Amino acid sequence: MLSLGSAAFLADGRPVGTWTANFATLPGAHANPRTAQFWAAQPAAWAACRQNLRPPQQAMPEYAAWLRALPGRPVFVGYPVTFDFSFVAWYLARFAGDNPFGFSALDIKSFAMAVLGCEFRQTTKRHMPREWFDPDLPHTHVALDDALEQGALFLNLLRASRLHR
Repeated sequence: MLSLGSAAFLADGRPVGTWTANFATLPGAHANPRTAQFWAAQPAAWAACRQNLRPPQQAMPEYAAWLRALPGRPVFVGYPVTFDFSFVAWYLARFAGDNPFGFSALDIKSFAMAVLGCEFRQTTKRHMPREWFDPDLPHTHVALDDALEQGALFLNLLRASRLHR
Protein backbone atom coordinates (compact mmCIF):
# COMPACT_ATOMS: atom_id res chain seq x y z
CA MET A 1 0.00 0.00 0.00
CA LEU A 2 1.42 3.34 -1.03
CA SER A 3 -1.09 5.72 0.53
CA LEU A 4 -4.29 5.74 2.54
CA GLY A 5 -7.00 8.33 2.77
CA SER A 6 -10.14 8.10 4.89
CA ALA A 7 -13.12 10.40 5.17
CA ALA A 8 -15.56 9.80 8.01
CA PHE A 9 -19.21 10.81 7.79
CA LEU A 10 -22.29 10.36 9.93
CA ALA A 11 -25.21 8.55 8.30
CA ASP A 12 -26.99 11.89 7.81
CA GLY A 13 -24.09 13.06 5.64
CA ARG A 14 -22.32 15.34 8.09
CA PRO A 15 -18.55 15.07 7.73
CA VAL A 16 -16.67 14.03 10.86
CA GLY A 17 -13.06 14.24 9.69
CA THR A 18 -10.35 13.01 7.38
CA TRP A 19 -7.04 11.20 7.74
CA THR A 20 -4.33 10.53 5.17
CA ALA A 21 -0.75 9.33 4.90
CA ASN A 22 1.69 8.26 2.21
CA PHE A 23 3.74 5.21 3.09
CA ALA A 24 7.34 4.25 2.56
CA THR A 25 7.45 0.94 0.74
CA LEU A 26 7.97 -2.19 2.77
CA PRO A 27 11.46 -3.72 2.79
CA GLY A 28 11.79 -6.24 -0.02
CA ALA A 29 8.58 -5.10 -1.73
CA HIS A 30 8.44 -5.30 -5.51
CA ALA A 31 5.99 -3.54 -7.79
CA ASN A 32 3.43 -5.69 -9.54
CA PRO A 33 3.86 -5.10 -13.31
CA ARG A 34 0.15 -4.29 -13.85
CA THR A 35 0.16 -1.93 -10.88
CA ALA A 36 3.30 -0.25 -12.21
CA GLN A 37 1.54 0.27 -15.56
CA PHE A 38 -1.41 1.84 -13.76
CA TRP A 39 0.82 4.28 -11.89
CA ALA A 40 2.76 5.13 -15.07
CA ALA A 41 -0.55 6.29 -16.57
CA GLN A 42 -1.33 8.40 -13.46
CA PRO A 43 1.74 10.65 -13.06
CA ALA A 44 0.03 13.30 -10.89
CA ALA A 45 -1.38 10.71 -8.50
CA TRP A 46 1.97 8.89 -8.41
CA ALA A 47 3.78 12.14 -7.55
CA ALA A 48 1.21 12.89 -4.83
CA CYS A 49 1.58 9.49 -3.16
CA ARG A 50 5.37 9.70 -3.08
CA GLN A 51 5.48 12.94 -1.04
CA ASN A 52 5.93 13.11 2.75
CA LEU A 53 6.49 9.36 3.10
CA ARG A 54 5.96 7.81 6.51
CA PRO A 55 6.84 4.35 7.77
CA PRO A 56 3.64 2.29 8.14
CA GLN A 57 4.67 1.22 11.64
CA GLN A 58 4.38 4.89 12.65
CA ALA A 59 1.34 5.93 10.61
CA MET A 60 -0.97 2.94 11.12
CA PRO A 61 -1.16 3.17 14.93
CA GLU A 62 -2.10 6.85 14.44
CA TYR A 63 -4.78 5.81 11.94
CA ALA A 64 -6.16 3.21 14.36
CA ALA A 65 -6.29 5.85 17.11
CA TRP A 66 -8.10 8.23 14.73
CA LEU A 67 -10.64 5.50 13.93
CA ARG A 68 -11.22 4.73 17.62
CA ALA A 69 -11.82 8.44 18.34
CA LEU A 70 -14.65 8.66 15.78
CA PRO A 71 -18.22 8.66 17.09
CA GLY A 72 -19.76 5.19 16.97
CA ARG A 73 -18.15 2.12 15.47
CA PRO A 74 -16.53 2.67 12.08
CA VAL A 75 -17.63 0.80 8.97
CA PHE A 76 -15.18 0.59 6.09
CA VAL A 77 -16.94 1.65 2.87
CA GLY A 78 -15.26 1.24 -0.51
CA TYR A 79 -15.61 0.88 -4.25
CA PRO A 80 -14.77 -1.95 -4.55
CA VAL A 81 -14.40 -2.81 -0.90
CA THR A 82 -12.67 -6.13 -1.55
CA PHE A 83 -9.61 -4.39 -2.96
CA ASP A 84 -9.05 -1.56 -0.48
CA PHE A 85 -10.19 -3.36 2.67
CA SER A 86 -7.75 -6.23 2.19
CA PHE A 87 -4.79 -3.83 2.24
CA VAL A 88 -6.09 -1.68 5.09
CA ALA A 89 -7.04 -4.66 7.28
CA TRP A 90 -3.61 -6.24 6.78
CA TYR A 91 -1.73 -2.99 7.48
CA LEU A 92 -3.82 -2.37 10.61
CA ALA A 93 -3.22 -5.90 11.89
CA ARG A 94 0.48 -5.84 11.05
CA PHE A 95 1.40 -2.31 12.15
CA ALA A 96 -1.29 -1.26 14.66
CA GLY A 97 -1.95 -4.62 16.28
CA ASP A 98 -5.67 -4.70 15.55
CA ASN A 99 -8.32 -3.53 13.13
CA PRO A 100 -10.92 -1.10 14.58
CA PHE A 101 -13.23 -1.95 11.66
CA GLY A 102 -13.30 -5.60 12.66
CA PHE A 103 -15.15 -7.28 9.80
CA SER A 104 -17.43 -4.29 9.13
CA ALA A 105 -16.98 -3.45 5.47
CA LEU A 106 -19.63 -2.31 3.01
CA ASP A 107 -19.20 -2.57 -0.76
CA ILE A 108 -20.66 0.36 -2.72
CA LYS A 109 -21.01 -1.79 -5.85
CA SER A 110 -23.05 -4.46 -4.03
CA PHE A 111 -25.23 -1.81 -2.39
CA ALA A 112 -25.80 -0.18 -5.81
CA MET A 113 -26.81 -3.58 -7.21
CA ALA A 114 -29.54 -3.84 -4.56
CA VAL A 115 -30.78 -0.26 -5.02
CA LEU A 116 -30.74 -0.38 -8.83
CA GLY A 117 -32.13 -3.92 -9.04
CA CYS A 118 -29.51 -4.90 -11.59
CA GLU A 119 -26.79 -7.49 -12.06
CA PHE A 120 -23.52 -6.96 -10.21
CA ARG A 121 -21.52 -6.44 -13.42
CA GLN A 122 -23.84 -3.52 -14.24
CA THR A 123 -22.84 -1.60 -11.12
CA THR A 124 -19.98 0.27 -12.74
CA LYS A 125 -19.95 4.02 -12.24
CA ARG A 126 -21.05 4.66 -15.82
CA HIS A 127 -24.29 2.75 -15.12
CA MET A 128 -25.08 4.66 -11.93
CA PRO A 129 -27.31 7.76 -11.90
CA ARG A 130 -25.34 10.98 -12.37
CA GLU A 131 -27.03 12.53 -9.32
CA TRP A 132 -25.15 10.04 -7.13
CA PHE A 133 -21.88 11.79 -8.02
CA ASP A 134 -20.61 15.11 -6.70
CA PRO A 135 -19.06 17.01 -9.64
CA ASP A 136 -16.79 18.86 -7.22
CA LEU A 137 -15.21 15.59 -6.02
CA PRO A 138 -13.42 13.96 -8.96
CA HIS A 139 -11.78 10.54 -8.85
CA THR A 140 -8.10 11.52 -9.04
CA HIS A 141 -6.46 8.36 -7.63
CA VAL A 142 -5.08 10.53 -4.82
CA ALA A 143 -6.09 8.66 -1.67
CA LEU A 144 -7.93 11.41 0.21
CA ASP A 145 -9.61 12.76 -2.94
CA ASP A 146 -10.93 9.30 -3.71
CA ALA A 147 -12.08 8.75 -0.12
CA LEU A 148 -14.10 11.97 -0.25
CA GLU A 149 -15.50 11.05 -3.68
CA GLN A 150 -16.49 7.56 -2.53
CA GLY A 151 -17.98 8.96 0.67
CA ALA A 152 -20.21 11.32 -1.31
CA LEU A 153 -21.19 8.50 -3.67
CA PHE A 154 -22.11 6.25 -0.76
CA LEU A 155 -24.14 8.95 1.01
CA ASN A 156 -26.05 9.76 -2.18
CA LEU A 157 -26.69 6.05 -2.72
CA LEU A 158 -27.87 5.73 0.88
CA ARG A 159 -30.31 8.64 0.37
CA ALA A 160 -31.59 7.04 -2.85
CA SER A 161 -32.12 3.72 -1.07
CA ARG A 162 -34.22 5.40 1.60
CA LEU A 163 -36.46 7.00 -1.01
CA HIS A 164 -37.53 3.50 -2.11
CA ARG A 165 -38.83 2.44 1.30
